[in-house]
Amino acid sequence: MNTSIVDVHTQLFRVPLREAMSDARHGAHTHFELVTVTIRLADGSEGTGYTYTGGKGGRAIRAIIEHELAPFLIGKDATGIDAIYDGMWWHIHYVGRGGITAFAMSAVDIALWDLKGRREAKPLWRLAGGANRTARAYRGGIDLNFSLEQLLGSIESYLAAGFNAVKIKVGQPTLDEDVARVEVVRRLIGPDTTFMVDANYAFDVPQAIAAAQAFAPYDLLWFEEPIEPDDYLGHAKIADATGMPLAMGENLHTVHEFGYALAQSKLSFIQPDASNCGGITGWLRAAALFGPTGVPVCSHGMQELHVSLVAGFPSDGWVEAHSFDIDQYTTRPLALKEGRAVAPEEPGVGVAFDWPQLMPFAVRPRESASASG
Repeated sequence: MNTSIVDVHTQLFRVPLREAMSDARHGAHTHFELVTVTIRLADGSEGTGYTYTGGKGGRAIRAIIEHELAPFLIGKDATGIDAIYDGMWWHIHYVGRGGITAFAMSAVDIALWDLKGRREAKPLWRLAGGANRTARAYRGGIDLNFSLEQLLGSIESYLAAGFNAVKIKVGQPTLDEDVARVEVVRRLIGPDTTFMVDANYAFDVPQAIAAAQAFAPYDLLWFEEPIEPDDYLGHAKIADATGMPLAMGENLHTVHEFGYALAQSKLSFIQPDASNCGGITGWLRAAALFGPTGVPVCSHGMQELHVSLVAGFPSDGWVEAHSFDIDQYTTRPLALKEGRAVAPEEPGVGVAFDWPQLMPFAVRPRESASASG
């Protein structure tokens, strides 16, 4: 079996959302970008990885893969995932160390894990540790622009879909508006449904402390990204002042950043995103830091893949079912059983795209890098 990489094919899609969605920092989302990478080996086997954005940066991510990573990958042994991961890191380290380069590395890494699972005939949840095939799940809304009526309608749809945990956005112009939204949602879902809020770093530390204190009567599982994610010590100040459980991680792109968060932020939940923290390898390295501490390792977005990581890794984390429903463009959208997300059993990462459904949204496809070209 010849496992040398001979071809790296990248595609970019701009996929419209069903409705405009907004949060406190990123403005209105009207579409998401999906970047896919298909790696072919000398033996003819193929694996596909991907990443996504909130609508910006997709062309730059594709360019990094096509012009920097693809030439680096040609001829490498695809079975050496850790070696390739570390090699990519140093290959673009000077211009990267996170950000767009982390997104690009993530897509490549996921493709290599897809190849690994197919080669070994194992599903990703087993490759990730095999702790469980199911995971706790919640539905996360991007709904700051919704009226109270729209907000409650969306929550009702989540409950009808089988979710027993929900998350809403906060970060309105006034704290009173945020509290009103939290109050009406808690009233709707009752005391037994798990409830989280996400500020997308709308606050500074004093504002976040005031918000956490105002939200305290509503029994939140966590307060997510209350402040700038780079302010590791600020999170600790909020936790110390309020006792509110805090969550973050979707904006941490390197294992070093997760290390800083572990050492300094007093988080109750960590949320690495395999689409931007170095793929499955990056997610597992971040998880390995937090797992022994008892902090549940959760996820952000990308539910069709993260269900396998969160279920397989032994920490009883939460899978976010995101409003960017990429899984609607795959052959297996997220499945729930009694409120828990169920990981696929298919060998590989368990994500197969519905290419005909995606193709209308393709953006200027380019030639792949190959051994012959």
